[in-house]
Amino acid sequence: MKELNERELLEAIGRSGAHLAVFLETPFCGTCKAARRMLDVAGHLLPRDYELITGNINLLPGIVRQYRIASVPALLVFNAERDRPPRIHYALASVERVLEYIRSVNR
Repeated sequence: MKELNERELLEAIGRSGAHLAVFLETPFCGTCKAARRMLDVAGHLLPRDYELITGNINLLPGIVRQYRIASVPALLVFNAERDRPPRIHYALASVERVLEYIRSVNR
């Protein structure tokens, strides 16, 4: 997963064409570290038209306000067309659950 700053993250969200999952975390969050490992595994199991990126929520105040992020870890899942608001998931219990969240965006 590639870590982006706020400007790069907003640009990625604005582009359509690929499914996008944005993982928001903080550097000293143990739960975030466990969730990140799950997302690393999930990333290898997804087709190439899925893009996984990450950001440090401490450096993303605009994203926090825009999407009303309540806690971390948070996974924002956008569809390829970006015609709907993202689905936001806070409970990342397993790789299987993470894959389900990401794949369900077009259902």
